[in-house]
Order: sequence, then structure tokens, then C-alpha cells
Amino acid sequence: MTSLASKRVAVTGGSGFLGRHVVSALEARGSTVLVPRKAQYDLTRAADVERMYAELAPDIVIHLAAVVGGIGANRDSPGRFFFENVMLGALTMECARRSGVEKFVGIGTICAYPKLAPVPFLERDLWNGYPEETNAPYGIAKKMLLVQGQSYRQQYGFESVYLLPTNLYGPGDNFDLETSHVIPALIRKCLEAKTRGDKQMIAWGTGSPTREFLYVDDAAEGIALAAERFNKPDPINLGSGMEISIKQLTELIAEMTGFNGEIVWDATKPDGQPRRALDTSRAEQEFGFKASTQFRDGIQRTVEWYLSTLGEPIT
Repeated sequence: MTSLASKRVAVTGGSGFLGRHVVSALEARGSTVLVPRKAQYDLTRAADVERMYAELAPDIVIHLAAVVGGIGANRDSPGRFFFENVMLGALTMECARRSGVEKFVGIGTICAYPKLAPVPFLERDLWNGYPEETNAPYGIAKKMLLVQGQSYRQQYGFESVYLLPTNLYGPGDNFDLETSHVIPALIRKCLEAKTRGDKQMIAWGTGSPTREFLYVDDAAEGIALAAERFNKPDPINLGSGMEISIKQLTELIAEMTGFNGEIVWDATKPDGQPRRALDTSRAEQEFGFKASTQFRDGIQRTVEWYLSTLGEPIT
């Protein structure tokens, strides 16, 4: 058990979507939270990473910083997604080890799982196949955090843990249609189609794939709990245990945004991985994490937050 009270905790990516919620969860525990900004420290450059540790002197590091995006962004920039995510992880952990950091919490991605892994995904299946092609470079780059952490634990006795959160959503998400993930993209598309009075809305793929989603506040709580209570080399899934098809998701968001038109599926666009859902039992067993936000409630809060950013009334 690691008390986070009075600890200096650096959160890379702490100004991002998940990061802001992790910062709040840590501050509620009494931590001094340090958020290195990209304008100050480019964590793909060794000199900047070394300077960050010298200047911030953290006791614990939670590594969230990543280059991320939806299917389109992954398809368009596989080289960048691979290189920058590998460098972000490798340099941040290596300098943490050399700087005497007490604990390193690495955040992976469900994209690291094999394309055809049995559902629900069990942590032991992580290496039993190649990831889904559209996001394999990103998924494999993030999986290197696990390899590095286990290697450092074995050779140096370095405390590093690795978490695999499923797809996140919630207030503060990225709603840019070029780079956003599926839930914010659908919310925006439905609201804009409703505003224009469109009779139809185009959705990518066939709608048949399934996904599991985790509300961002729940994810932040799971990460904080792992930082406090977990210290083993094994990867740990963080999820909600709820699987939904993209078709069902789209219909739910259309309902909750008030879009009553037809949803037309563009099967020329990629579906991505056929199914994604996690076995979340290990997180509950090891450090007592269980998601608490009901999916419909989480979607409602996300829609309301986005409408508030537009200055529109919530109906």
C-alpha cells in the first residue's frame, strides 16, 4: 500500500482528457500533482525528459502522455503513432529509473490486444496474436511499456505497473471530427445533423463491431487505486464490463441527442477490431476497482457537457 498523500506525483499528459480527471483524483488524496507541459518538455527528446525529472523531482510517475486518435488518424499516421509513443514511454521510464522514482504507473491501451483475442479479453491473451491492423502501430508501441516495466523490475527492482484501460468517454473529451474517438464523434455528428434538419446521418462501417466503454472519472479512480494498492508485473485491465455494438451505440446517441433521421452505414469505411470487451475481474481482486457509472448516465453527462461548450440549452 502506497499512501499518495504528501507524495509528489508527476502526471505526463496531465492536461489531457484523462489526465485532468487523474489530477483531480490524486489531489483528492492529498498528492502534490505535477503536470509537465509539452511546451516545456518534449518527452520524445532525452534532454527534455532528463530536465523534467531534474526540475520536478517526482516521487511517483503516472505516464498518460500519448499520441492518440480514432481509426482515421491511426490509418493516416501509423509511423508517427509508433515512433512518438515508443519514445514517450521508453525515455520517461528510463529517466524515472535513473532518477530514483519510487513507482511508475504506465497506461497502455486495449488496442494492444490481438485482433481475434477471445472475448472478454483476458490479460493472459495479450501476446497471442497481432493487433487489429488499423491501430497496430499504436497498440504495439504502448505495449512496449509493459515489456520495459517487467524488464526493469527483473533487472533493477524498479516498481512499474501497467494498466490497460478500455475506450474512454466523458466530459472534456475531444470532439474534433478528424481526431476524435467514436462517442464524441457520434454526439457531434448527431447534434449537427439535428441542427441542420438532415434526414440522414452517415456512420462509418457496418455497425456490427462491439466495444466496451469506461467513463473517464471511473478510469481516473482505477488509476489512482492502482498507484496506491498494486505492485505486480502483470498487466491489469480497466473496464466497465459492458459490451455494446456500434449500431446500438449510434442509435442510443441519436436518441439522447434528439436526432430522429435515418442512420446510413458507409461500409466502405473500416470497422476496426470486430469485438472489444474486457474481463475486469483482476482489477477488482487486486486493488478493489469496479466501475460505478451507468453507461446511459455517462452518455447523458457527456452530451450535456458538449452542449454547454456550445452555449446551447440542455433539453
